[in-house]
Amino acid sequence: MQWTDIQQIAEELADKYPEEDPLRINFVSLRNHVLQLADFNDEPDRCGEKILEAIQQAWIDEVS
Repeated sequence: MQWTDIQQIAEELADKYPEEDPLRINFVSLRNHVLQLADFNDEPDRCGEKILEAIQQAWIDEVS
């Protein structure tokens, strides 16, 4: 899984962190959560604010 796999990342985050509120997560924590996903294997530095925003929105949509 890579940074551009937005929907898959959101689904994995929803499964792994059901207690986390994606509306309240900061980007540092979100980035760390993504990096800790078992199937994630992209370069940590290839991520920017736009990607994190997209992941956060997809995660919000996933749990809504």
